[in-house]
Amino acid sequence: MIEFLKAALFGIVEGITEWLPISSTGHMILLDEFVKLEVSPEFWEMFLVVIQLGAILAVVVLFWDEIWPFGNYGKGKHFRPVKTTGFLSYCKKDIWVMWFKIIVACLPAAVVGLLFDEFFESLFYNGVCVALALILFGIGFIIIENRNKNAAIKIHSLSEITYETAFIIGLFQLIAAIFPGTSRSGATILGALLIGVSRKVAAEFTFFLAIPVMLGASLLKIVKFGFTFTGNELMILITGMTTAFIVSVVIIRFLMGYIKKHDFKVFGWYRIILGIVVLLYFGMAGR
Repeated sequence: MIEFLKAALFGIVEGITEWLPISSTGHMILLDEFVKLEVSPEFWEMFLVVIQLGAILAVVVLFWDEIWPFGNYGKGKHFRPVKTTGFLSYCKKDIWVMWFKIIVACLPAAVVGLLFDEFFESLFYNGVCVALALILFGIGFIIIENRNKNAAIKIHSLSEITYETAFIIGLFQLIAAIFPGTSRSGATILGALLIGVSRKVAAEFTFFLAIPVMLGASLLKIVKFGFTFTGNELMILITGMTTAFIVSVVIIRFLMGYIKKHDFKVFGWYRIILGIVVLLYFGMAGR
């Protein structure tokens, strides 16, 4: 029972930190210092990634009409149906186009991740590197939001994102893939804001971009671990994923409401404070 409660705690932290631009990695590293699951190192490595599937499911459920490219259109949606007959009449053209753009945005991180994932993890997955990434991107949020006060927003809807814009956002996601603590959502939102995307669109595109990225990473970890789960391991994984899903639903709704009236500077300050805490902790621990 204690291990299930620990898994639920990790799910809560994952559900909160995966979508807010504050780095799930930084929080998981800190939590792992004080709360350790009694599992094998191989399962733990897989658990940290696959628990994200619960967070992904929250995006799928909340944004189903915006991401499913088949069937009837929901009321009030800005996507336009294809005016044709046969199979294509059941397709949502704009949503297909959006998915092609998401694929383009995924390419940089996918290529580098497949080739160098373990190398970068061994090089940068430590407290000091995570803390520095937290601080630097926290400063970045504050600077860019201050700059954007008087800057014109160029992109107000998902359909206005071009393939070039999607690729640039993907390059920022690549930074997060290389440097733990950057925050995948933080990096992509920051990159989108930098090139004139509105906060709402930046957040939505980041959510949708997470679906193939997290799904692919989770499948790779499961294949690497194998499908030989013990009953206890399977229940721990399901507990973490379920908790991450429930918390993610709440956090995503909160964030979409929050950014209608507020900017991201508060997350920048939070990142800086957390980064300093991580630096001090690992500095005093001599690691």
